[in-house]
Amino acid sequence: MAVLVIGTLDTKGDELAFLRERLLESGVGVLLADAGTQGAPHGAEPDITREQVAAEAGADLASLTDRGAAVSAMAAGAAALAARLHAEGRLDGVLGAGGSGNTAIATAAMRAVPVGVPKLMVSTMAAGDTRDYVGGSDVTLMASVTDVAGLNSISARILANAAGAMAGMVGAPPVEQGERRALLAATMFGVTTPCVDHARELLETRGYEVLVFHATGTGGRAMEALVEAGFLRGVLDATTTELCDDLVGGVLSAGPERLEAAGRAGLPQVVSLGALDMVNFGARDTVPPQFEDRNLYVHNPSVTLMRTTAEECAELGRRIARKLSRATGPTALFIPLGGVSLIDAEGQPFHDPEADAALFAALREGLDDRVELIELDCNINDEAFAAAMAEKLDEYVRGAA
Repeated sequence: MAVLVIGTLDTKGDELAFLRERLLESGVGVLLADAGTQGAPHGAEPDITREQVAAEAGADLASLTDRGAAVSAMAAGAAALAARLHAEGRLDGVLGAGGSGNTAIATAAMRAVPVGVPKLMVSTMAAGDTRDYVGGSDVTLMASVTDVAGLNSISARILANAAGAMAGMVGAPPVEQGERRALLAATMFGVTTPCVDHARELLETRGYEVLVFHATGTGGRAMEALVEAGFLRGVLDATTTELCDDLVGGVLSAGPERLEAAGRAGLPQVVSLGALDMVNFGARDTVPPQFEDRNLYVHNPSVTLMRTTAEECAELGRRIARKLSRATGPTALFIPLGGVSLIDAEGQPFHDPEADAALFAALREGLDDRVELIELDCNINDEAFAAAMAEKLDEYVRGAA
């Protein structure tokens, strides 16, 4: 049982040495890796030198004179190192501590190992926007409270807690899985919950285990990371709303590559247009001023939704058509002619037949013939729509077995 403790020993040597000692006192083996590039290491002698970390990414340490380039290179080296150690059976967890630079480096190593491997980062960045650090993985962030700059009565307690938490995680008995069922993923939003809940229940009665992801940017990335890691047998991507935020500039984007992982992997996927009627912002007063004349809906005090226009919907249709047309596995697109969310139904605040029609027309025009196109005269949340999607995914997965 060994934990990779990684960070810059030139600036965080005492703190990382403290983490190592606490882990050793708990009976946990440690591999201490130095990712520093400036001053000499202090506090502890590393088990893996900075030259070795850089070499994992094919970098020459002597050439890393620019700080930004150095952090990027060492992050790449840390990721390659962690992936190799895990593949060799020599890594049971990853632990780090520091500010933005150390967080970037150590979490790169954490994201390189599979979901389920313990990952804990004590960071000054833990209370901010952490999407780049977490990605689609299960990184645990612990706020450092004080800067990670020397050992004091506060920092020592927090670092000791972190070491204790990591020792507990790597020493925990494995989870009893029982009978393993084929794993499927589904994407859901508040306004597509009835659809996904009904589809999930139907799929579970057919023997599948369904993992539901909240389509908040992080959820989409997490789902696609599991696709890439080979955990899943199929995807019910009912809620593709993150594409709206990527297009228009909302706060819940999953990035421009969303809706591509399953296609690249050749996984069976059944896709729909859930919540493509909305872009997400925070509280009402955070909506950018250029959108003040748009159709805005206060979902709750912390979330304001903006209706997508016909022009935006047409572009979303073109983007989805391109992505799905490149898929290498069985793919179906379900179009709900009666609306793409609970609030896009007739009489609801985002009901906009013109915008929906622009979305549907762009999809019909752009989809490759290999994509199965299924149009139903339902709202996405009607039980008949959810049942048809579940039936199609079951058909695809059984056919691919």
